[in-house]
Amino acid sequence: MKVFKIIYYVFIGAIALVALLLIFSAFPIPGNFRVMIVQSGSMEPAIKTGSVVVVKSASDYKVGDIITFGPYSKIKAPTTHRIYEIKGDCPNCTFVTKGDANNAPDQRDIRPSDVVGKVLLDVSYVGYAVAAAKKPVGFAFIIIIPAAIIIYDEIRKIWGEIKKLRKEKSSPR
Repeated sequence: MKVFKIIYYVFIGAIALVALLLIFSAFPIPGNFRVMIVQSGSMEPAIKTGSVVVVKSASDYKVGDIITFGPYSKIKAPTTHRIYEIKGDCPNCTFVTKGDANNAPDQRDIRPSDVVGKVLLDVSYVGYAVAAAKKPVGFAFIIIIPAAIIIYDEIRKIWGEIKKLRKEKSSPR
């Protein structure tokens, strides 16, 4: 039974983590942090496809920084690439970016105003779970599976109490 409890708590913890990341990816976090999902392999091996990245805007950027830039909408996600070169002097500079797995730099130069922020942290593969949770079926699983586990656990406890009461009633005094 101890193994079941460990698996139970790990599972509930994982679902709670995915739920929190889902909330953080949908709403801005105080301190100007953003949580985003990497949807391509252009930054591998540094950042894997399906990773969650935590991004924060910075006052200055330098060559080698991994930044997230571009518009964020339902049909287009921002891009996360490394700064390959800086042209001109900031604030009027532009960034030449390149994905680590790409052979050549990106075609379009990026203005500082297009930058969402610098990548502070990435967690591999967690983005797959967060992306699935954004879909109706995945969101239902975040609600239904934990609720079913809790209901099952409570029914098991209630049944144990009923059996204990029956045993006490039937035993002679």
